[in-house]
Amino acid sequence: MSKRTTAVAALVATTLALAACGDTTSVLTTGSSDTAGATADKAAFNPFSEGPDISIGAREVIANPTLADVLKPVGTLPELSVGRADAPVVLVKYASLTCPYCRKFHAETFPQLKRDYIDTGKVRFILREFPIGKSSGTATVALRCAPADKVIDLYGRFLAQQGAWVSQDVRPEAIFKVAAQAGVSDQQYSACMADKSLAKELNAIKERGRALGVIGTPNFFIDNKLIKSVVTYADLKIMLDQRLSGRPN
Repeated sequence: MSKRTTAVAALVATTLALAACGDTTSVLTTGSSDTAGATADKAAFNPFSEGPDISIGAREVIANPTLADVLKPVGTLPELSVGRADAPVVLVKYASLTCPYCRKFHAETFPQLKRDYIDTGKVRFILREFPIGKSSGTATVALRCAPADKVIDLYGRFLAQQGAWVSQDVRPEAIFKVAAQAGVSDQQYSACMADKSLAKELNAIKERGRALGVIGTPNFFIDNKLIKSVVTYADLKIMLDQRLSGRPN
């Protein structure tokens, strides 16, 4: 058994909370319950249910979060963002690396969004981790192993190459092969897999998402407005233009 396999085995035990929850009520409405990567992880979390989910404990959900609530820092990990820090509108995407809808958005919608809104200074795009399934949790840790200027690139690679590494069982060697494309060394990968504090910080990002009402992937915030559905470029254009013009969505 290689060092990275041993480290991943330890990581899986550490990241059960990080990787075991997703909304399974409606794939079409909420985007993805990550059934491709989380078939064995069926503990679902619905913050809008009438009672607490006893399998994971009750959580307090902010009913009407403000923009300050959405942007509140969590832990010490840097925010993964693209675009001007002072852009007039903030778009936050909560994503799981095993989510096919996240892959579709990144391949089909993000390039045009970046060209028309992010590169022109109108929108700041923030990517936040919401891993669903143990494979997604492991790949999310590997994502944060990459150099800061390579993280967004590696995010795209993990999505584009889902077929090469996503499975019901965690495949550390396959995940490493993708991470290595962004310059992550064998030693760095093994160290990240063994870093319990990193897993804890990533779990805090996911828990904060839940507190804000995120129930699946992809979920989005346009400023403080939560969108719990898959969105096309046309959908985003309408909502972003309304926000930029000062009109409510």
